[in-house]
Order: sequence, then C-alpha cells, then structure tokens
Amino acid sequence: MSSHREAPEISKDPVADSTDVYAFVSPDKPSTVTIIANYIPLQAPASGPNFFEFGDDVLYEIHVDNSGGGTADITYQFKFTTEVGDPNTFLYNTGQITSLDSANWNRKQFYSVTRVDKKSGPNGVILADRLPCPPCNVGVHSIPNIHTLAQTAVKPLPGGSYVYAGQRSEAFYVDLGSIFDLGDLRPFQNFFLLAGKAEPGVNALAGLNVHSIALQIPITELTSSGRRPSSYKDADATIGVWTSASRQKSLILGEGTATHTGPYVQVSRLGNPLVNEVIIPMGKKDYWNSQQPSGDSQFAEFYAHPGLAALLPVLYPKAFPSLKKLTAARADLEAILLTGIPSGIIPGFQNYTGSTQADMLRLNVAIKPASEPSILGILGGDLAGFPNGRRVFDDVTSVSLRAVAAATYPLVDPKYKADAAAGALFDVVDPAKTSPASLHDIGVNFMQWFPYLTPGWNGFTNPFHTPVPVPAGAA
Repeated sequence: MSSHREAPEISKDPVADSTDVYAFVSPDKPSTVTIIANYIPLQAPASGPNFFEFGDDVLYEIHVDNSGGGTADITYQFKFTTEVGDPNTFLYNTGQITSLDSANWNRKQFYSVTRVDKKSGPNGVILADRLPCPPCNVGVHSIPNIHTLAQTAVKPLPGGSYVYAGQRSEAFYVDLGSIFDLGDLRPFQNFFLLAGKAEPGVNALAGLNVHSIALQIPITELTSSGRRPSSYKDADATIGVWTSASRQKSLILGEGTATHTGPYVQVSRLGNPLVNEVIIPMGKKDYWNSQQPSGDSQFAEFYAHPGLAALLPVLYPKAFPSLKKLTAARADLEAILLTGIPSGIIPGFQNYTGSTQADMLRLNVAIKPASEPSILGILGGDLAGFPNGRRVFDDVTSVSLRAVAAATYPLVDPKYKADAAAGALFDVVDPAKTSPASLHDIGVNFMQWFPYLTPGWNGFTNPFHTPVPVPAGAA
C-alpha cells in the first residue's frame, strides 16, 4: 500500500499513520496548489459505536520545501480537540445530523491551523481556531445528505487559502491480495513462477475510508520568491511536499485516563508513495519514519538497489531477462524519488530541487493541469501527473512497478533496452483504460472541486459494493 501499515510500530498506531499525500496544481483553480494528507488507514465504514477521528494527542503537519534543502520552509500544523455532548449515551448520534452544530451529533471534533515559516518564527501564526470537522458517514438515515454537510466543513483561511479536515473515501487503489502474495500480479500470472490463470486485479481498498487534511493554497504563498512562476524552468517553480505525525514523548496511563507530556517526536512521515512500504527494508522502517527528508542520503543505497527489482526476475523469469542483468545503481530511481528530474531528460519538464537527496513529492507549479489527464502520469505522457506531484487519481502502484522494473532506466542510460513487460506492468486498472473516469469501475470516486476526494463511504448501504452517490458535476 502507499503507506498504510508500512512499518511495524506505526501499524499499531493508525491514528498517527500517514497513508497518502497528494500535491497538485488545482485543476479548477490553477493559481493554487492543493495538498491532501491522509491518515487512519483501512477504515471500515460500519464501525460504530466508536467511529474514526483524528487524535487529540497527535500533532499533524504538512511541510513545504521551496529552497531545495530537504527541510521545511513552510509548515502547516493541525491540532484537534474532541467534545462529547452527552457522556451518558453510547451513541455517536441520537438522531439525524443535518448541520455541523447538530445537537444530535454527540462527538464533535474541532481543530486549529498554524502556519510556521521564516516570517512567523518558530511558534508560527494561528490562521484559524475551532474549525469544525464533519461527522463520519454513519449511514443514509443518520446523515441524509453527506455531500452537502461535508462541504460546509470547507473553511477559508487568510490569504485566499481553504482548508478541510475530516473523513473522505479512500482514493488509493491496489491489489493487496496479489502484491503481498509473492508479488503474484493477477494480470501477469501467465508469467509467474508458480503459473496461474491471468485475471483482473482486485482493488482491496474499495469501500474503505481515511481521514483527510486538505489545503488549497495560492501558489504565491508557497514559492520562495512569493510569485507564480511562468516557466517550468524557473528556479522557484518546484516545491517539495511531505507530511508527518508526531506524539509527545511521555504517556502516563491512569484509571480510564491518559496524560501526554514532553516535546513532540515524529512517528510517521510520507513524501513519495510506496517508499517506506517497498524501498526501505524491514529493519529500517521505523527509523525512517522518525527521520527528516534532509537526511535521506543515509537510505540512498536502498533506492539504488531496490529489493523488488532483484525479486521480479525470479518471480517472472520469462518476462525480465534484461532486468536480471542490470546490476548498476539505479540512478533513475534516485533522480525520481530523491532529487527530482533535471531539465533536458524529459521534454518540457523538470522538477529538480538540487543535489540534496530527500524523499519528497516534487511538484513543478508552473506546469498546468492536463486537459485530458492520464492515470499513468508522466509515463502516460501527462506532465501534470505523478511523479510531478501526485493527483488523487494517479495510478502510483502501476507507475512505481514499472519504474522499479527499469522502464525508466533508459532516461539515464539510453543504451539500456527495458523489458517489454516493464512497460506493461499494471496492478488493478486495465492498461487500456488510462482515463481517471475508468476508476469508478474499481470503486474510486473523486470530485472536480476542493477537497476533490468524495465524502466517506457510509456504513448502512454495504459500501464495499454500493458507491456513495456522486452529485452532478463530480467526476
């Protein structure tokens, strides 16, 4: 998975587990960038009476590097507070919830947003306080119009930004049953060592929910120059983005109470998808989560020689003869994931942030949203897609599989002829269907406006099989 349960310790702490981060130029507001950080993985919608919520004891942060050093030049901090209306009932709601201040909703959450940058100093500036989260989508009887209700939780911030925090539907898609069963990709079973019958992939995350923190920010608020770059070659056109979660050092448990004290310690982070999941080895995963991107050169060997690249020729001996012979350091993966791609490699594109190796999503904000996007991003000829940031519909699993299989190695060594199978690997979606609209067939919905992810699947109408109705105009 992108970063769901990716390390032993954070898998025991889902409230602080960052699952996915997205960063893209907003298609309906191209003067802004949208950043979405998801937490709390694998939420089954029918999880009453205690539905999912952010942790009051967790510091959630979204970081932006606009100087290329792998350190945060801008950080948005989020802290949550839960309020219980009636402690003498076990119910999440005692009637229909039709507004964010409904008396029928018994367990509300509020949050603050603080921006920390060079101007504000280490304590930052509070942009908003006591903003409301929407309720979890309990069911069609409890919440008759989740789309309208959830949209009222989108709130403005100073400077023209907008924010949302609350439950949304899972947008990441992957066939977990095949990926972790010895990488036995269902569509490629005819090539597999154990041999089987090729069949379509299955989206194991269909019908599940996450909790999202979403920001829509003017580009001028994020670049080092404070302006909107006009050319993809501009020195300030690329920003780095990652998210993190931190807990205080000390926890004291009492009789039904918990007290948290001391400084915050980072327990989770995420930039590029699937890195800690697939690239970082088991013995380093928890440590990787605790580190800052600026120190990622210590992990460079795992990018240069990924274990999955060595395993693929074993699992698919007929499909990857060239990959089996490739022993050189993977400069293509190091560039894509650790430094960004320099200008001149891909026509009309670069997202290079300098020589500092740091795991961040790199977004060139001067590249306009695609009029006909491909879920394969740059590998599909769409320069506005992954690994140029990441949009909510990008097929990062298929792209990453192809990259690990050396489909991208000719970018740094034109003499290398990638295996045909490397450019054909896919996980869930039919490779002939690269339009975002094709994702509805596998249970992935999204909207054309902020916060782009649809409200969470509901707990009554069997959400694993019945999609939440999408309003007119949504994708």
